[in-house]
Amino acid sequence: MKTADFYYDLPEELIAQTPVEPRDSSRMLVMDRITGRLEHRHFYDIADYLREGDCLILNDSRVLPARIYGIKNGTGANVEFLLLRHIGNKRWETLCKPGKKAKPGTKFVFGDGIMSCTVAEVTEEGNRIVDFECEGNFYETLDRLGQMPLPPYIHEKLKDKERYQTVYSRELGSAAAPTAGLHFTTELLEKLRKKGVKTGFVTLHVGLGTFRPVKVDDVTKHHMHSEHYELPQETADLINETKKNGGRVISVGTTSCRTLETVAKKEGCIRASEGWTDIFIYPGFKFEVLDGLITNFHLPESTLIMLVSAFAGFDNVMNAYKTAVEEKYRFFSFGDAMLIL
Repeated sequence: MKTADFYYDLPEELIAQTPVEPRDSSRMLVMDRITGRLEHRHFYDIADYLREGDCLILNDSRVLPARIYGIKNGTGANVEFLLLRHIGNKRWETLCKPGKKAKPGTKFVFGDGIMSCTVAEVTEEGNRIVDFECEGNFYETLDRLGQMPLPPYIHEKLKDKERYQTVYSRELGSAAAPTAGLHFTTELLEKLRKKGVKTGFVTLHVGLGTFRPVKVDDVTKHHMHSEHYELPQETADLINETKKNGGRVISVGTTSCRTLETVAKKEGCIRASEGWTDIFIYPGFKFEVLDGLITNFHLPESTLIMLVSAFAGFDNVMNAYKTAVEEKYRFFSFGDAMLIL
């Protein structure tokens, strides 16, 4: 299967630059993955498609305000750091621009000196391993200084940082939001609970590799980035109970999906698990857990559209995307949703 097979033509004006208000007023394209049949609804209608005994699995990872701007000590040259991965203590793997200013041993200062960092080493990929220093709590300082690491296709400034967080986010660590969850409000989640739809949480810290393009022609030759996940015992019990009672396990987003299918493959069943995953899901993949998927509309030729195609069928998905373009749905992180059952 070729990467070019997953291309579709998207007018730039359909790339959502800002989130809609309220969150659950976004449009929702509902797909029957067996027949490919499509319905046009809004996200607040989702209760019409969920049944008592179903469960939603949500990724509770919280996005770090990971983009910080500083100056090179001694020269005053401007520099931008993007925090990618926490290594330990106050050491992080980062993306630095311009990289030529960030040689090992170089020091940078942020926010008039309330935080600084020193470059420890340069990775094979060109990223910088840096050691931060600040008074007090690192994450509180980062919250004061940092900006949300919005995807490169979003050009509008985000007025409210919380709009790039899900309402149930709690575990700090992501460099990008698990965007399928952005459509939920606390009121909608409560409505679903009252209907008998249960919710369980996993944590997968989203890396910037989620935006990395597939650069090989042959899909099978692509190597995925690695991300840290955790599936707690409580969630494992909920999934197993749901399956036992004939309910459906519905993943909210591709990150939750990758977590569940990783655990099923590694452990041979669903049980409490923690580790790193570089699972790559594309057509031909055998799903062991998922019965439904809530997701956004993804970039052409991306690993995410490949995952959705694996779950719902290549022809069904490409037809759905063609329809979504014709119907002027909003695309990508702040865009509309798909419900696939």
